[in-house]
Amino acid sequence: MKRNELTHHLNNYLQVDDFKDYSSNGLQVEGKDEINKIVTGVSASVELFEKAIELKADAIIVHHGIIWDFEHPIYQGSYKKRIKLLLENDINLYGYHLPLDAHKEVGNNARLAQILGLKNIEPFCEYNGQLIGFKGEYKLKQAETVFDLVKNKINANTIIFPYGPDKINTVGVVSGGAQKEVKQAVLQGLDLYLTGEVSEHILHYVKEEGIHFIAAGHYATERFGVLALGKHIKEKFNLDVEFVDIQNPV
Repeated sequence: MKRNELTHHLNNYLQVDDFKDYSSNGLQVEGKDEINKIVTGVSASVELFEKAIELKADAIIVHHGIIWDFEHPIYQGSYKKRIKLLLENDINLYGYHLPLDAHKEVGNNARLAQILGLKNIEPFCEYNGQLIGFKGEYKLKQAETVFDLVKNKINANTIIFPYGPDKINTVGVVSGGAQKEVKQAVLQGLDLYLTGEVSEHILHYVKEEGIHFIAAGHYATERFGVLALGKHIKEKFNLDVEFVDIQNPV
């Protein structure tokens, strides 16, 4: 399909205009006009771009792109190498940050809620004026059973602070580096909060508030969105889409 057709579909499907983000969502580097092969990944990197070149990709779609409001990069070092690889090989780069966290079908948090088997799923956690996560319910599931599910389905090296009730009823999910948003879970009286990362002070806070906290890995919690988006593109447009799993322990 044509690049402009793919760009239009992705921007509309992921509703990028609805988000105030510190990342530039959509096409970040323009490549060839005709797209037949797409590589997806969590984060833009030299390693991902080199693998995409090996796979003869025409476009790369990531959750963490290369354009951020808090960065003003000089085209040198690794950043120069990333741009050089894309331009020399005429590869399109797409990045979708908050839109791919919040999407109700292929978003990281919707997928996590489904993996956890939550019921009555609804939007949760305000960030920059937008709801980016989801919350849902169990019919009083044993906490240890939920912990095992996370280790088996999301990340075996999950960090767990088990300070909530023995049986879990309500769960909030916000992927990535959303440890501070646990306060919203506490304010809403949730039994468990799952995100990707954790800071040192969080342990004391959740222990004192009496809530379970799970840090299942930034990378581990944010690979599900690009996987689901890739499947959507493959089924809708009959394109060759391949996810490249470049592991990151964080």
